[in-house]
Amino acid sequence: MIRAAKSGRSTAAIFAWPIAIFLLGLVGLVVALTGDGWRDAAAWLALAAPVLAVIWALRARRT
Repeated sequence: MIRAAKSGRSTAAIFAWPIAIFLLGLVGLVVALTGDGWRDAAAWLALAAPVLAVIWALRARRT
């Protein structure tokens, strides 16, 4: 049986950023479906956040 190493971080600390990215994407989807005008711009920004987070993570992993 393989045991995970104890990192000393709480579950809330581990999942804080993924939950925040999920909520931002969810808000972006809802805003995109409910209106036009300024809501389109807000939806683009909110839906770009998960994409930018993945790009940042990939770049950080390479260095």
